[in-house]
Parts: sequence; structure tokens; C-alpha cells
Amino acid sequence: MATNEEKDALTKPDTPLSRRGFMGSFASATFAGLVAPTMLAEVNLAQAAPAGQAGNDLVPLPDVPEPVAGQAPVIRMMRDLRRALEKPMNQRRWIMVIDLRKCTGCMGCTIACVTENKLPPGIFYRPVFTETHGKFPNVSRRFIPRPCMQCDKPPCTSVCPVRATWKREDGITVIDYDKCIGCGYCITACPYSARSFDKGYFSSDFEGDGLQPYETLSAHEYGVDRVQSRDSSPVGNARKCHFCIHRIEKGLLPACTVSCMGRATFFGDGNDPKSLVSELIGKPNVMRLKNEMGTEPKVYYLE
Repeated sequence: MATNEEKDALTKPDTPLSRRGFMGSFASATFAGLVAPTMLAEVNLAQAAPAGQAGNDLVPLPDVPEPVAGQAPVIRMMRDLRRALEKPMNQRRWIMVIDLRKCTGCMGCTIACVTENKLPPGIFYRPVFTETHGKFPNVSRRFIPRPCMQCDKPPCTSVCPVRATWKREDGITVIDYDKCIGCGYCITACPYSARSFDKGYFSSDFEGDGLQPYETLSAHEYGVDRVQSRDSSPVGNARKCHFCIHRIEKGLLPACTVSCMGRATFFGDGNDPKSLVSELIGKPNVMRLKNEMGTEPKVYYLE
């Protein structure tokens, strides 16, 4: 059960738990209205997949025209993704680009991530931070989504005493929930605060009325179906963004990418010179967070 301090946090307007309480109920009721049409098409295709289909089989690509100038970049990114999946894993380098000039701070990506991964209260893989500049009345704000940076030189992996977290050949850092002992070393080591500890909370711990329907559904992280339970993983483990591996290996873009109403998030193979993300990271206004630390993050920002 939650402590008094944690329950008090729910009544404060700007705490993560209070936002999660809102997003949990909001996502279950109205998420479909916020999702890009392309994502809805992906969901329908996934549901229509033949029974017994192998876990890594690609979802059929929707019948979409070739991308042209001025059209939504999702079409191009979907084709980039399929082209990358034709290569061996060690020849891919998944990267994400976020255009801060387009982000509206709607938190649609945060909600999409919570819904896609069935995240419990207090766990966010993709929070959106607000940065304020100037003094009244000359004030400006910008919004900074912060997923896991998927560092090329991740400081979190070397501190794990049981080797429960490591970097895959395609550059995505993953966590084995069945090996993780919950020591928290990786959470401390991450310079981006991109890892969280799952304490096993349910919405009913704070709101009552028992388990909500969305809390009984299977999550598909890392391609493994898991239903949240107080006495089994990932409760007691470190958790973080994984670029929706379970989606990209089926030929689907990450949930945050297709749900962005401002089209501020881009995803693809950085080793493909023809990909949209390779084109974007060549822009002169690109930057990476805390790049001076030598972590070589694979999330890029356009300013």
C-alpha cells in the first residue's frame, strides 16, 4: 500500500503521480482519439494477424503511396524501417530525432507510451519537461521529451552486478526483468534519470475501486507478454524506454513516434544514409543532451 507521503503527492498538481493518475484513466478512455491515423491502421493490422503467427513476423505494410514532398513523414519512416529490417541486426543503428520547434507539450507521446507498455503509476518512459526562458512579459517556453538516450557508451550497463542490462547489436539498451535484482545501481548511474524503479503500485492503491480494466491487460515489452502483478517481474526491477522493440521488430514505428500530433518525433536507422533520420542529424541545428559526458546518446534534438 502507498505511504501517506505518496498519497499526499497525488493531491499536488505537478507531481508525477498526480499526472499518472490523470493519464491512466484518460488514456484508457480517449487514447484512440489522440492517435495518428497511421497508428490506428497499425493496430488494426496487428489484430488481424493470422493465429499462430510467429512473434517476430512483420505486420503487413499498409497499402500507402510513395512519400512525396509535403506529406506526413510517417510514410517515409515506415519504409525506412522496413528497409532496415532487411539487414542483419548488427548493421542497424536505431536513432530518434526530436524537433523541439514542433513539440507542443501535449504529452500525447507520454500517454501513448503509458498505454502501449501498460505502465503502472509513477513509471514514465517518456516524460516531457518544460524549459522557460526570459522574464515577464518577455517569456518563452519550449518542451523537451526525454526518452532513454540509448547511449552508444551507456554508463548503466557496466554497474549492473548481475549483467541484467546490456546493449544489443542494434544499439538499444535492454533490461532482463528476470535477472534484475532491483539494486538500483543503473538508476543512479544514468546521467539522464531515464530509469525508474517499479514499486508495484496499482491505480487502486491511490484511487480505490479495485483494478482498472487496463491494468489487467498484457504488456508486450521485449516481446514477452506480462500482466502486472505485485509478486512478479517487472515489479522490483529497473524499467526504462526501449524504443518499443516489440513494435519495431514487427515493422511498426514506436508508439511515441506515430502518436505525435506535431510530427516532432522521428525514428529510423542511422546507418542508412537514405533514411529520414540520417538526413535530419546532418542539420546544423542538431544537438544531444549532455554530449560532453562521452555517452554518445542516440537521441538527437533539433533546436
